[in-house]
Parts: sequence; structure tokens; C-alpha cells
Amino acid sequence: MATDITTDEEVTVDERRRGGDRRNGKTRVVIVDGHTLFRRGVRNILDLEKDIEVVGEAGSGREALATIEELTPDVVLMDLGLPAPNGIETTQRLKRELPHTGVIVLASNDDEDQLFDAIKAGAAAYVLKDIDPTDLIAIIRRVRAGEYLINDKVFAKPNVASRVLKEFRELAVYGNEAQPIFAPLSPREVEILDNIAQGMTNKQVAYALSISEQTVKNHMSSILRKLSVNDRTQAVVYAMRQGWIKIPED
Repeated sequence: MATDITTDEEVTVDERRRGGDRRNGKTRVVIVDGHTLFRRGVRNILDLEKDIEVVGEAGSGREALATIEELTPDVVLMDLGLPAPNGIETTQRLKRELPHTGVIVLASNDDEDQLFDAIKAGAAAYVLKDIDPTDLIAIIRRVRAGEYLINDKVFAKPNVASRVLKEFRELAVYGNEAQPIFAPLSPREVEILDNIAQGMTNKQVAYALSISEQTVKNHMSSILRKLSVNDRTQAVVYAMRQGWIKIPED
């Protein structure tokens, strides 16, 4: 009888793809930037941290994809200014292959179009390249913990929030035919928040959407966690204020 034999290395790679196997407890980082001096500078800073290990570097999008595929890091620092494939395109491909790897995009300026594209690509954080090293280290740790810090950028820019909301709605209406978007709230969560903004109870939302009341509660818990608010009223007010959902009509 044939027996499948899986090596420890194969198990490790598979577990890393799923976000598991952290034997030494360190956050494994790959730095992607077109400038060697910048990569080395960041590496020297991160090497001083006991809980962070720089496992690789790449100077182009193509090199990055090969390196990241091989090393399956926890976090990638991704320069948006790469030549084709650029940082956004590389992030999109990376997130399709390794969805559990957190991507921190590094931008030269605070550009709303780039921020919007970074959100769609699946980036967990959007930072400027002149960021203080201490702040970058803190962001790496938070992204490793599963946080999407790019939310803060979105909420601070109503124009970007409105564009993301439009993508949410198209995805909810057109499903797989719409351009995919990685975002803090799922289309269903936006739909539920919209209904709650109209004054519906959980039971009424469940009836309107043909789902169970418990499912509505589960989604609301997720929404509160993602928006870092304490109750549904705060969630609705916050989302309206930022342009994520429409203000109810009288």
C-alpha cells in the first residue's frame, strides 16, 4: 500500500501559507525596494529587534514574487515605486498566492489614488518612506498580529472611503463579475450596516436578507471589531461620517 511521505520542509511551507508554523516566534520579513541602500538601511534597523527576522530582499517585482514564494514571510515591505510589475501589481499577485502574508506598502507621498489601489490590492498598511523607524517597527508587529491599519488612512480621507464603498456595492450586486477588492468590511457587512442605518433591528435585517438572526449578530461583531467601536450606533455614525454608508432619507 502506497504511503504519502511529506517532509518537514513541505509541512513548514504549507503551514506558512496558511499563516501557521512560527517555531521561533519571530516575525519573518522580506524587504522589496528598488534601491539597495534603502533596503540595507531598513534591514539594519530591523535586525536590532529580537522578535523580527529579515529573511530576504528583492529589488524588483519579479524578483519579489520569486523570493516571497520561496520564503513565505509573515510581512512584506513593498515599495510602490517599483518598475513593472509595480508595487500594486506585485501586491495583488502576492495576496492571491499567499493571502496570510501581510503587506505594508511604502509610498513616497500621500497620494489618494495610490491609497485606493493599495486597498484594492490587499495591503494591510500604507506608510510614507520617511516614517520614523520606531513607528515602522510598531506597524510591522501590528500587521503580523492581523491588523489592517490601512483602515485608518481610509477613514481619514472621505473621498477614498466613498470610492471603496462604491466598490463594495458593485461587488455585492455583481458578485464575481465585479473587480475584486480586499477591504476591511465585506459586501455583506456593508449591506447589514446599511439596513441598520435605516433603523432595522437584527431580526428585521435577518428577515430582509433571508439570513438567520445569529448570522446578523456575528456580522455585527465583526463590524464592531473592524471599526474599533463599541456598539452598532457608533458603527453607523462612524460609517456615515466617513461616507461609507448613505445617510437615511426621511
